[in-house]
Amino acid sequence: MSEEFKKDVQKKAEDVRSDVKKGYEQGVKDLRRQEKAVNKNLWRFGTREVVYAAIGAALYAVISMLSNWAHLPGGANVTMRPAVVIPMFFGIAFGPVVGFITGFLGNIITDFISGYGFWLWWDLGNGLLGFVPGLFAAAITDYRATKSILLAELSVILGSAAGMGLAAASEIWVSGKDFLTALTIDFVPAFLSNIVNGLILLPLLMVAYQAIVARNSR
Repeated sequence: MSEEFKKDVQKKAEDVRSDVKKGYEQGVKDLRRQEKAVNKNLWRFGTREVVYAAIGAALYAVISMLSNWAHLPGGANVTMRPAVVIPMFFGIAFGPVVGFITGFLGNIITDFISGYGFWLWWDLGNGLLGFVPGLFAAAITDYRATKSILLAELSVILGSAAGMGLAAASEIWVSGKDFLTALTIDFVPAFLSNIVNGLILLPLLMVAYQAIVARNSR
């Protein structure tokens, strides 16, 4: 048996081992992804979820306070609030209930500390910023995958439309504004600000979170 033949056989054997190893690793990843999808119960709300919601609401309130001075031109008490990504992310990561509480309670705390009082419909609207992305949580298991990021981006737009739509519409019966005024002064500035912040910041948080989870699972 020639040396050349032996080398050829060894190379083929190494290639086979490499392919088997890659297939095994990919299979393990797929199984873990499927397990995450199965175990990600959208409506679960136990002790861990209570803690996540409390942390999320506190983060939302604190970060919102830092940008409360940045009022948008033409908006009625609407500020440029990068913190809106917090309820969006907590919804994606921990489900719609956690996302809702993060936005709802976080906005109540922010308004109370800022002296704006209690605006139920705007609080509910901020809750929807986290609730709607949370509805996508079961479909998002790999936070770095293009499909997951696209779904998250879609949830930002839908959540912002639903949340700010409800809040702006409430101004019609709460404050007596006409439809056009509520649309142009309340909805448009808040909606555009939220989707800009969400579309840019949410993927960054998702990738960072995936890295932390991967490191901790080693």
